[in-house]
Amino acid sequence: MTPQSIPVHSPAVPAHETFTDAKAAVDRLEELYTIATTYLCDQFRRALRKGPDGHRIRAFYPEIRITTTSFAQVDSRLSFGHVAEPGVHAATITRPDLFRHYLEQQIALLLSNHKVGVMVGVSSTPIPVHFAVAVRTDMTVPQDGAADFTLRDIFDVPDLSTTNDDIVNGTAGPDENGVGHLAPFTAQRVDYSLARLSHYTATDPEHFQNHVLFTNYQFYVTEFEAYARAMLADEKSGYISFVSTGNVEISDAETPIAPVDKQPQMPTYHLKRADGSGITLVNIGVGPSNAKTATDHIAVLRPHAWIMVGHCAGLRNSQSLGDFVLAHAYLREDHVLDDDLPVWVPIPALAEVQTSLEEAVANVTKLSGYELKRVMRTGTVATIDNRNWELREHTGPVQRLSQSRAIALDMESATIAANGYRFRVPYGTLLCVSDKPLHGELKLPGMASDFYKTQVARHLLIGIRAMERLREMPLERLHSRKLRSFDETAFL
Repeated sequence: MTPQSIPVHSPAVPAHETFTDAKAAVDRLEELYTIATTYLCDQFRRALRKGPDGHRIRAFYPEIRITTTSFAQVDSRLSFGHVAEPGVHAATITRPDLFRHYLEQQIALLLSNHKVGVMVGVSSTPIPVHFAVAVRTDMTVPQDGAADFTLRDIFDVPDLSTTNDDIVNGTAGPDENGVGHLAPFTAQRVDYSLARLSHYTATDPEHFQNHVLFTNYQFYVTEFEAYARAMLADEKSGYISFVSTGNVEISDAETPIAPVDKQPQMPTYHLKRADGSGITLVNIGVGPSNAKTATDHIAVLRPHAWIMVGHCAGLRNSQSLGDFVLAHAYLREDHVLDDDLPVWVPIPALAEVQTSLEEAVANVTKLSGYELKRVMRTGTVATIDNRNWELREHTGPVQRLSQSRAIALDMESATIAANGYRFRVPYGTLLCVSDKPLHGELKLPGMASDFYKTQVARHLLIGIRAMERLREMPLERLHSRKLRSFDETAFL
């Protein structure tokens, strides 16, 4: 018997139904997802215990779709919440429990803008068994050959044809039935990143907050925990808990957190608010590859902003160690995104983020106007993929840096900004000068330790203050139209 001729067993599910209430629509999405994943997990346990019984096991992601027949005008100030043209648009959905607030928000906008209902039912995309058991702490999928049967003969496994960035990269047209895309990611692409986030950060996706700070040094983590404890001690702060490596969560400022034996690749910490509007700090380490990896996966959570607060090389003799650099342009020589976002694509500065960062610097330093220029410069940040660029012949690199008017150089900022642009996540960069290699001030151990002691706390606080300003900004203002193309998904 060929695999194609083996009978397929699937769970019984409710029929497709049209909804005019966003909450009810998400309730149905969650019901369908729960039915599907419970069935897959139960059948998987049975197969491991008793072996296959002559049929394939398959369950499907839930789907939401909207059909419009009019070019009716919507509020042109809004960059999301509506489809670009009449037709059928659909999205497969995973983890509706995790994305409930987001889904209710986006569906409500569709209902309001188009005055038609949305249909919810099962899709034609199978749920890979790996993703179905991912949220079950008592279950794992054994590696190939470890079970007494071939896994893919019985269950569906991840499919790269639906686990890619074609939608956000603008290369995915309508499907073979002419159905357009309603969301920036497919369900399988989201599930893939949720699994990767747990692996790289050692914290579960549900802890991530809507405002994400990236840094390239562990020193910021200590300061972030100290700030988090101060906020937990303040009943008026609005923060409810702090999550550390291994999903250790504390709600009391005095609760100790034991050190971990082995740090994950990208240690991540979350200062949480009840509505998810808190702050997540990710120590991505050094290099554009890590920066791309982190943002590739965090993007599926649809954060409201991410900002890089790391160290950089100052390129101007007038700069001093500890000065701040607010990036308003990027020289991209990191190379890791060239295939997804060509280097000729401009990465614009976002006024909303830039203003928040500048106001935060003024707030923390107590400087303003012309005096602020003493400690902060605005200009181009160059990002490269060679940590030891200083050891190469200088004529070429230095000439390019000079022609670009770059004032600072690092290995992550342009990658984070470019991926923010690609994924439609508002982005920004505020760096701190830690060395001046072109002017004889290299980052040496003694200098570095003094620098870290005096500057890290202030720099991190500026990033936090900027995020707190962005949190108060209306969503329709923060998610700027400059991040959206002329043929966009309705979902943010």
